[in-house]
Amino acid sequence: MTSKSSVLGAGSWGTALSVALADRGLEVVLYGNEPSVRDEINTAHRNSRYLPDIDLPSAVRCTTDIAEAADAEIVLLVVPSQVAREVLVLLRGAGLGEEAVIVSCTKGIDPGSGKLMHELVEEVFPSNPVAVLSGPSHAEEVARRIATLVTVGSTDPEVASRVQEIFTLPWFRTYTSTDVVGIELGGVVKNVFAIAAGAIEGLGLGDNAKAALLTRGLAEMTRLGVAMGAREETFRGLSGIGDLIVTCYSAHSRNNRVGRMLGSGLSLDEAIAKMSQVAEGVPNARNSHELARKLGVRTPIIDQAYEVLFGGKAPAQALRELLERDSRPEAD
Repeated sequence: MTSKSSVLGAGSWGTALSVALADRGLEVVLYGNEPSVRDEINTAHRNSRYLPDIDLPSAVRCTTDIAEAADAEIVLLVVPSQVAREVLVLLRGAGLGEEAVIVSCTKGIDPGSGKLMHELVEEVFPSNPVAVLSGPSHAEEVARRIATLVTVGSTDPEVASRVQEIFTLPWFRTYTSTDVVGIELGGVVKNVFAIAAGAIEGLGLGDNAKAALLTRGLAEMTRLGVAMGAREETFRGLSGIGDLIVTCYSAHSRNNRVGRMLGSGLSLDEAIAKMSQVAEGVPNARNSHELARKLGVRTPIIDQAYEVLFGGKAPAQALRELLERDSRPEAD
Protein backbone atom coordinates (compact mmCIF):
# COMPACT_ATOMS: atom_id res chain seq x y z
CA MET A 1 0.00 0.00 0.00
CA THR A 2 1.01 3.62 -0.41
CA SER A 3 3.47 4.77 2.27
CA LYS A 4 4.12 8.44 1.49
CA SER A 5 1.38 11.07 1.45
CA SER A 6 1.09 14.83 1.25
CA VAL A 7 -1.70 17.15 2.33
CA LEU A 8 -1.83 20.60 0.75
CA GLY A 9 -3.44 22.87 3.31
CA ALA A 10 -2.66 23.00 7.05
CA GLY A 11 -6.05 24.35 8.14
CA SER A 12 -8.56 22.35 10.15
CA TRP A 13 -9.69 20.00 7.36
CA GLY A 14 -6.20 19.30 6.05
CA THR A 15 -4.90 18.66 9.55
CA ALA A 16 -7.82 16.34 10.34
CA LEU A 17 -7.23 14.31 7.19
CA SER A 18 -3.57 14.06 8.17
CA VAL A 19 -4.70 12.29 11.33
CA ALA A 20 -6.59 9.72 9.24
CA LEU A 21 -3.61 9.15 6.93
CA ALA A 22 -1.24 8.74 9.87
CA ASP A 23 -3.61 6.30 11.57
CA ARG A 24 -3.50 4.26 8.36
CA GLY A 25 0.29 4.00 8.75
CA LEU A 26 1.35 6.57 6.16
CA GLU A 27 4.09 9.16 6.43
CA VAL A 28 2.36 12.54 6.13
CA VAL A 29 3.84 15.81 4.89
CA LEU A 30 1.41 18.63 5.68
CA TYR A 31 2.03 21.72 3.55
CA GLY A 32 0.99 25.18 4.75
CA ASN A 33 2.12 28.79 4.48
CA GLU A 34 2.28 29.78 8.15
CA PRO A 35 5.64 29.23 9.88
CA SER A 36 4.04 29.44 13.33
CA VAL A 37 1.64 26.58 12.48
CA ARG A 38 4.51 24.57 11.00
CA ASP A 39 6.69 25.00 14.04
CA GLU A 40 3.96 24.10 16.53
CA ILE A 41 3.02 20.95 14.63
CA ASN A 42 6.64 19.82 14.37
CA THR A 43 7.61 20.56 17.96
CA ALA A 44 4.42 20.16 20.00
CA HIS A 45 2.35 17.98 17.62
CA ARG A 46 -0.48 20.50 17.86
CA ASN A 47 -2.25 22.89 15.50
CA SER A 48 -3.89 25.08 18.12
CA ARG A 49 -4.89 27.81 15.65
CA TYR A 50 -7.18 25.52 13.67
CA LEU A 51 -7.80 22.46 15.86
CA PRO A 52 -7.36 23.32 19.54
CA ASP A 53 -6.79 20.49 22.01
CA ILE A 54 -6.02 17.87 19.33
CA ASP A 55 -2.81 15.85 19.73
CA LEU A 56 -1.45 15.02 16.28
CA PRO A 57 0.35 11.75 15.45
CA SER A 58 4.12 11.97 15.29
CA ALA A 59 3.95 10.73 11.67
CA VAL A 60 2.54 14.13 10.65
CA ARG A 61 5.27 16.61 9.70
CA CYS A 62 4.49 20.14 8.52
CA THR A 63 6.45 22.18 5.97
CA THR A 64 6.21 25.53 4.23
CA ASP A 65 8.33 24.23 1.32
CA ILE A 66 6.09 22.64 -1.29
CA ALA A 67 9.04 20.72 -2.74
CA GLU A 68 8.87 18.49 0.33
CA ALA A 69 5.26 17.65 -0.54
CA ALA A 70 6.12 16.54 -4.09
CA ASP A 71 7.67 13.22 -3.04
CA ALA A 72 4.37 11.45 -2.39
CA GLU A 73 2.25 8.66 -3.79
CA ILE A 74 -1.03 10.31 -2.79
CA VAL A 75 -1.65 14.06 -2.52
CA LEU A 76 -4.72 15.61 -0.91
CA LEU A 77 -5.76 19.07 -2.12
CA VAL A 78 -7.30 20.82 0.90
CA VAL A 79 -6.55 24.52 0.31
CA PRO A 80 -9.30 27.13 -0.23
CA SER A 81 -10.60 27.13 -3.80
CA GLN A 82 -9.41 30.71 -4.37
CA VAL A 83 -5.75 29.64 -4.11
CA ALA A 84 -6.02 26.06 -5.40
CA ARG A 85 -4.71 26.89 -8.87
CA GLU A 86 -1.69 28.72 -7.46
CA VAL A 87 -0.82 25.84 -5.14
CA LEU A 88 -1.26 23.19 -7.86
CA VAL A 89 1.03 25.12 -10.21
CA LEU A 90 3.63 25.30 -7.44
CA LEU A 91 3.32 21.56 -6.91
CA ARG A 92 3.78 20.91 -10.61
CA GLY A 93 6.91 23.06 -10.57
CA ALA A 94 8.19 21.06 -7.60
CA GLY A 95 8.15 17.92 -9.75
CA LEU A 96 5.25 15.75 -8.54
CA GLY A 97 5.44 12.37 -10.30
CA GLU A 98 2.79 11.37 -12.83
CA GLU A 99 1.95 8.24 -10.87
CA ALA A 100 0.83 10.15 -7.76
CA VAL A 101 -2.91 10.11 -7.07
CA ILE A 102 -4.30 13.59 -6.47
CA VAL A 103 -7.45 13.71 -4.33
CA SER A 104 -9.45 16.91 -4.19
CA CYS A 105 -10.98 17.51 -0.75
CA THR A 106 -11.67 21.20 -1.44
CA LYS A 107 -15.36 22.08 -1.69
CA GLY A 108 -15.28 24.96 -4.12
CA ILE A 109 -15.03 26.22 -7.70
CA ASP A 110 -11.99 27.77 -9.37
CA PRO A 111 -12.89 31.48 -9.51
CA GLY A 112 -10.98 32.15 -12.71
CA SER A 113 -12.33 29.39 -14.91
CA GLY A 114 -15.50 28.25 -13.16
CA LYS A 115 -14.14 24.70 -13.11
CA LEU A 116 -14.84 22.20 -10.36
CA MET A 117 -11.73 21.22 -8.42
CA HIS A 118 -11.24 17.87 -10.15
CA GLU A 119 -11.36 19.66 -13.50
CA LEU A 120 -8.75 22.13 -12.29
CA VAL A 121 -6.51 19.29 -11.10
CA GLU A 122 -6.86 17.56 -14.47
CA GLU A 123 -5.93 20.80 -16.24
CA VAL A 124 -2.74 21.27 -14.23
CA PHE A 125 -1.88 17.53 -13.97
CA PRO A 126 -3.33 15.92 -17.13
CA SER A 127 -1.41 12.66 -16.67
CA ASN A 128 -2.08 11.97 -12.99
CA PRO A 129 -4.92 9.83 -11.60
CA VAL A 130 -7.50 12.10 -9.93
CA ALA A 131 -10.17 11.48 -7.31
CA VAL A 132 -12.44 13.50 -5.02
CA LEU A 133 -13.47 12.98 -1.40
CA SER A 134 -16.61 14.52 0.07
CA GLY A 135 -19.38 13.93 2.57
CA PRO A 136 -20.56 14.92 6.06
CA SER A 137 -17.17 15.28 7.69
CA HIS A 138 -16.51 18.22 9.98
CA ALA A 139 -12.80 18.46 10.71
CA GLU A 140 -13.36 18.81 14.45
CA GLU A 141 -14.93 15.35 14.61
CA VAL A 142 -12.57 13.65 12.15
CA ALA A 143 -9.59 14.89 14.14
CA ARG A 144 -11.13 13.33 17.26
CA ARG A 145 -11.66 10.05 15.39
CA ILE A 146 -15.44 10.23 15.75
CA ALA A 147 -17.30 7.92 13.34
CA THR A 148 -17.43 9.47 9.86
CA LEU A 149 -18.60 8.23 6.43
CA VAL A 150 -17.67 9.86 3.12
CA THR A 151 -17.71 9.13 -0.60
CA VAL A 152 -14.65 8.82 -2.85
CA GLY A 153 -15.25 9.51 -6.52
CA SER A 154 -13.20 8.91 -9.65
CA THR A 155 -14.01 8.23 -13.27
CA ASP A 156 -11.60 5.31 -12.90
CA PRO A 157 -13.06 2.76 -10.44
CA GLU A 158 -9.59 1.38 -9.72
CA VAL A 159 -8.38 4.80 -8.58
CA ALA A 160 -11.45 5.20 -6.37
CA SER A 161 -10.76 1.78 -4.84
CA ARG A 162 -7.13 2.72 -4.13
CA VAL A 163 -8.20 5.85 -2.28
CA GLN A 164 -10.96 3.91 -0.51
CA GLU A 165 -8.39 1.42 0.76
CA ILE A 166 -6.30 4.23 2.22
CA PHE A 167 -9.31 5.81 3.94
CA THR A 168 -10.57 2.62 5.56
CA LEU A 169 -10.28 2.85 9.33
CA PRO A 170 -12.34 1.60 12.30
CA TRP A 171 -13.81 5.11 12.61
CA PHE A 172 -13.64 6.32 8.99
CA ARG A 173 -15.65 4.50 6.31
CA THR A 174 -15.67 5.29 2.59
CA TYR A 175 -17.92 4.42 -0.33
CA THR A 176 -16.97 4.78 -4.00
CA SER A 177 -18.69 6.33 -7.00
CA THR A 178 -17.86 7.28 -10.59
CA ASP A 179 -20.08 10.40 -10.45
CA VAL A 180 -17.31 12.87 -9.78
CA VAL A 181 -19.34 15.90 -10.90
CA GLY A 182 -22.23 15.05 -8.59
CA ILE A 183 -19.98 14.45 -5.60
CA GLU A 184 -18.11 17.72 -6.06
CA LEU A 185 -21.13 19.85 -6.84
CA GLY A 186 -22.89 18.67 -3.68
CA GLY A 187 -19.91 19.83 -1.63
CA VAL A 188 -19.93 23.21 -3.35
CA VAL A 189 -23.61 24.08 -3.24
CA LYS A 190 -24.35 22.83 0.27
CA ASN A 191 -22.15 25.62 1.63
CA VAL A 192 -24.47 28.20 0.08
CA PHE A 193 -27.49 26.61 1.74
CA ALA A 194 -25.59 26.50 5.03
CA ILE A 195 -25.31 30.29 4.93
CA ALA A 196 -29.04 30.49 4.26
CA ALA A 197 -29.73 28.09 7.15
CA GLY A 198 -27.65 30.24 9.46
CA ALA A 199 -29.54 33.33 8.34
CA ILE A 200 -32.80 31.58 9.27
CA GLU A 201 -31.43 31.07 12.77
CA GLY A 202 -30.20 34.66 12.93
CA LEU A 203 -33.68 35.88 11.99
CA GLY A 204 -35.14 33.91 14.90
CA LEU A 205 -37.06 31.39 12.78
CA GLY A 206 -37.52 27.74 13.72
CA ASP A 207 -37.10 24.17 12.64
CA ASN A 208 -39.97 24.31 10.15
CA ALA A 209 -38.23 26.97 8.09
CA LYS A 210 -34.86 25.25 8.23
CA ALA A 211 -36.31 21.87 7.22
CA ALA A 212 -38.05 23.53 4.29
CA LEU A 213 -34.79 25.20 3.28
CA LEU A 214 -32.92 21.89 3.27
CA THR A 215 -35.62 20.15 1.27
CA ARG A 216 -35.92 22.84 -1.39
CA GLY A 217 -32.15 23.31 -1.36
CA LEU A 218 -31.73 19.65 -2.18
CA ALA A 219 -34.11 20.13 -5.12
CA GLU A 220 -32.00 23.02 -6.42
CA MET A 221 -28.77 21.11 -5.93
CA THR A 222 -30.18 18.15 -7.84
CA ARG A 223 -31.50 20.26 -10.72
CA LEU A 224 -28.17 22.00 -11.12
CA GLY A 225 -26.22 18.75 -10.90
CA VAL A 226 -28.35 16.90 -13.45
CA ALA A 227 -27.93 19.84 -15.84
CA MET A 228 -24.16 19.35 -15.49
CA GLY A 229 -24.38 15.63 -16.24
CA ALA A 230 -24.42 14.30 -12.67
CA ARG A 231 -26.66 11.44 -11.55
CA GLU A 232 -29.73 12.30 -9.52
CA GLU A 233 -29.16 9.51 -6.99
CA THR A 234 -25.78 10.99 -6.00
CA PHE A 235 -27.56 13.89 -4.29
CA ARG A 236 -29.48 11.45 -2.10
CA GLY A 237 -26.17 10.13 -0.78
CA LEU A 238 -23.43 11.18 1.61
CA SER A 239 -21.97 13.91 -0.60
CA GLY A 240 -25.43 15.36 -1.24
CA ILE A 241 -28.06 15.30 1.44
CA GLY A 242 -25.62 13.93 4.03
CA ASP A 243 -23.26 16.88 3.74
CA LEU A 244 -26.19 19.28 3.39
CA ILE A 245 -27.69 18.17 6.71
CA VAL A 246 -24.49 18.33 8.73
CA THR A 247 -23.46 21.70 7.32
CA CYS A 248 -26.82 23.35 7.88
CA TYR A 249 -27.32 22.05 11.43
CA SER A 250 -23.88 21.77 12.99
CA ALA A 251 -22.32 24.31 15.31
CA HIS A 252 -18.99 23.45 13.63
CA SER A 253 -20.13 24.89 10.29
CA ARG A 254 -18.27 28.07 9.35
CA ASN A 255 -20.83 28.85 6.64
CA ASN A 256 -23.72 28.47 9.07
CA ARG A 257 -21.94 30.86 11.41
CA VAL A 258 -21.62 33.48 8.66
CA GLY A 259 -25.34 33.14 7.95
CA ARG A 260 -26.26 33.56 11.61
CA MET A 261 -24.31 36.79 11.76
CA LEU A 262 -25.94 38.07 8.57
CA GLY A 263 -29.39 37.18 9.90
CA SER A 264 -28.70 39.02 13.14
CA GLY A 265 -27.89 42.22 11.26
CA LEU A 266 -24.14 42.18 10.56
CA SER A 267 -22.81 43.03 7.10
CA LEU A 268 -20.82 40.48 5.11
CA ASP A 269 -17.57 42.34 5.79
CA GLU A 270 -18.33 42.40 9.52
CA ALA A 271 -19.15 38.67 9.53
CA ILE A 272 -15.99 37.72 7.63
CA ALA A 273 -13.89 39.85 9.98
CA LYS A 274 -15.10 37.71 12.88
CA MET A 275 -14.05 34.47 11.14
CA SER A 276 -10.64 32.88 11.65
CA GLN A 277 -11.07 30.52 8.69
CA VAL A 278 -12.41 30.70 5.14
CA ALA A 279 -16.16 30.20 4.68
CA GLU A 280 -16.27 28.63 1.20
CA GLY A 281 -19.99 29.32 0.89
CA VAL A 282 -19.32 33.01 0.20
CA PRO A 283 -17.37 32.56 -3.06
CA ASN A 284 -19.43 29.43 -3.79
CA ALA A 285 -22.61 31.54 -3.81
CA ARG A 286 -21.23 33.75 -6.56
CA ASN A 287 -19.89 30.82 -8.57
CA SER A 288 -23.05 28.71 -8.14
CA HIS A 289 -25.25 31.64 -9.15
CA GLU A 290 -23.18 32.23 -12.29
CA LEU A 291 -23.21 28.52 -13.11
CA ALA A 292 -26.99 28.30 -12.73
CA ARG A 293 -27.53 31.32 -14.98
CA LYS A 294 -25.18 29.87 -17.59
CA LEU A 295 -27.08 26.57 -17.61
CA GLY A 296 -30.53 28.13 -17.34
CA VAL A 297 -31.38 26.27 -14.12
CA ARG A 298 -33.97 27.66 -11.70
CA THR A 299 -32.29 28.21 -8.30
CA PRO A 300 -34.33 30.70 -6.21
CA ILE A 301 -32.53 30.04 -2.90
CA ILE A 302 -29.08 30.37 -4.46
CA ASP A 303 -30.23 33.55 -6.19
CA GLN A 304 -31.44 35.11 -2.95
CA ALA A 305 -28.27 34.08 -1.11
CA TYR A 306 -26.27 35.76 -3.86
CA GLU A 307 -28.32 38.97 -3.48
CA VAL A 308 -27.84 38.99 0.30
CA LEU A 309 -24.09 38.41 0.05
CA PHE A 310 -23.25 40.60 -2.91
CA GLY A 311 -26.29 42.77 -3.62
CA GLY A 312 -26.91 44.24 -0.18
CA LYS A 313 -30.35 42.67 0.21
CA ALA A 314 -31.56 42.18 3.78
CA PRO A 315 -32.01 38.50 4.76
CA ALA A 316 -35.60 39.20 5.91
CA GLN A 317 -36.45 40.65 2.50
CA ALA A 318 -34.88 37.65 0.75
CA LEU A 319 -37.02 35.32 2.86
CA ARG A 320 -40.19 37.24 2.06
CA GLU A 321 -39.48 37.08 -1.65
CA LEU A 322 -38.92 33.32 -1.46
CA LEU A 323 -42.21 32.80 0.38
CA GLU A 324 -44.20 35.09 -1.92
CA ARG A 325 -43.12 33.56 -5.23
CA ASP A 326 -45.77 32.17 -7.56
CA SER A 327 -47.24 28.84 -6.38
CA ARG A 328 -46.12 25.69 -8.20
CA PRO A 329 -46.22 21.87 -7.88
CA GLU A 330 -43.60 20.48 -5.49
CA ALA A 331 -42.15 18.18 -8.14
CA ASP A 332 -41.55 21.11 -10.52
